[in-house]
Amino acid sequence: MAESVSPVESAGESRAEWATSHVDETALAESVRFTSDLIRFDTTNRGQGEGREREAAEYVAARLAEAGLEPTLLEKAPGRTNVVARVAGTDPGADALLVHGHLDVVPARADDWRVHPFSGEITDGVVWGRGAIDMKDADAMVLAVVRAWARAGVRPRRDIVLAFTADEEDTAQYGAGFLVGQHPELFDGCTEALGESGAFTFHPGDGRRLYPVGAGERGTAWVRLTARGRAGHGSRINPANAVTRLTAAVTRIGEHSWPVRLTPTVRAALGELAALYGLDAAGLDETDRDRLGEAVDALLDRLGPAAAFVAATVRNSANPTMLEAGYKLNVIPGEATAGVDGRVVPGGEDEFAATLDRLTGPDVDWDYAHHEIPLSAPADGPSFAVLREALLRFDPDAHVVPYCMSGGTDAKQFSRLGITGYGFTPLRLPPGFDYQAMFHGVDERVPVDALHFGTRVLDRALLAL
Repeated sequence: MAESVSPVESAGESRAEWATSHVDETALAESVRFTSDLIRFDTTNRGQGEGREREAAEYVAARLAEAGLEPTLLEKAPGRTNVVARVAGTDPGADALLVHGHLDVVPARADDWRVHPFSGEITDGVVWGRGAIDMKDADAMVLAVVRAWARAGVRPRRDIVLAFTADEEDTAQYGAGFLVGQHPELFDGCTEALGESGAFTFHPGDGRRLYPVGAGERGTAWVRLTARGRAGHGSRINPANAVTRLTAAVTRIGEHSWPVRLTPTVRAALGELAALYGLDAAGLDETDRDRLGEAVDALLDRLGPAAAFVAATVRNSANPTMLEAGYKLNVIPGEATAGVDGRVVPGGEDEFAATLDRLTGPDVDWDYAHHEIPLSAPADGPSFAVLREALLRFDPDAHVVPYCMSGGTDAKQFSRLGITGYGFTPLRLPPGFDYQAMFHGVDERVPVDALHFGTRVLDRALLAL
């Protein structure tokens, strides 16, 4: 039997070189300090163009400049600032790698928190504040790694483009969308990217540690429904009531059972989880959609808590979120509107549109308020193998599995340049730490040990890719 070659060695790096860490104690301390410092910049994104990332971007640029890089600050509007820098690799003929993270955060009400959300407080081995998980921790770890390389005189094999973006928490029109549309030359040569989420510890409650690495995203399909009818007095019978028409359509959408549609990433995730738990995965090969749906739902039930990061991505979804109608209780309005948060698996866009046409019916119109494409990345290639190996290097008993994110990231924007994205923000988290609840939640925080782990893993992965 031929001896297998690791993805690290096939990329031109010896295993001995790859195993040599360039992360020193200074880098570990900086990953924590930078997270805390970045949290203190209030970069709240309230939507509709209201936000300011400038001060955080200037801080990032200053840290990059101290490492000998030449960061560029770019704005579509005053205060909506992005930072881009390039780390030169040793092989000028190699494809470049993009590493991106956003600087903006969602709003936080201080009265709801145990600590002030923009304090960056470090207490009992935990960094607190809005952005601690989403995703100033990742920005800080990337800064710490490239500064460690500068101190050690280390260069990656391929060019690495660093992008710290604005406006990811809204439409990205001031951030990654602006960079891709107006400054694509900054990403010349980039074929792959590492970005938000993925590579965090998931504890299914049975002693195992799972690390889902993002190899896909559902598409965004935020929908606006509009029902029109005959305005009139509230005391009179009105079969053309816009509110009735709208709420009937909203109910049909909210109660609809979407069929299972497996992508290669999700199929791989289910297969690996089934093997891990000794379960039969034969049903995943069903071609009949009804039987496939039954097989997938049955497998998810048997996986228990481990199914949590897969269940939301085996089908499209559409959740009504907003209703607006009327201006006086005794007046039937002539128009009523609603908002629906739709998410679409790769390959499911036509099905989503056709289903919305049917569920809304003849009396309700719908259109996209915001529409972003779904993504898929290879989970069986050398890049994913490198990411897997980097995690296992620091947590040998872990189980790394691919997954499709239920939401979306800036990877959607960068995909327009032909860049394949992976979700890779490595964090080793303790049991009981609800990572998903930290996103946009109250008391967002990240353990210091998790930042140390992530900094080490990123160093390994970025030098091996």
